[in-house]
Amino acid sequence: MKIENTKAQMRKGVLEYCILSILKEEDAYVAEILEKLKDAKLLVVEGTIYPLLTRLKNAGLLGYRWEESTSGPPRKYYGLTETGRIFLTELSGTWEDLKNAVNIVTTPKTKKS
Repeated sequence: MKIENTKAQMRKGVLEYCILSILKEEDAYVAEILEKLKDAKLLVVEGTIYPLLTRLKNAGLLGYRWEESTSGPPRKYYGLTETGRIFLTELSGTWEDLKNAVNIVTTPKTKKS
């Protein structure tokens, strides 16, 4: 079993949640989303993010708008829909529960004397 495969699967499992969380504060275009993920050490390539954004849009969680750019072609800005905000709230609760459960399981227990 290769450790890199396991790491990649762990990252993929939380990527959707991270993207929705990034868009909670403000709309963003793909390069901005990728930069925020990179800053958080979640390295993602464009080939991974576009299908995910399309899937989230098709599920009604994201919308988008086109905005003119001063440095090139128009940019597609993604933002959360109301359904996306509700979905993110539910995911946040699940994430907290999961994080707590993993911490319980992975934190070494001190032995009582």
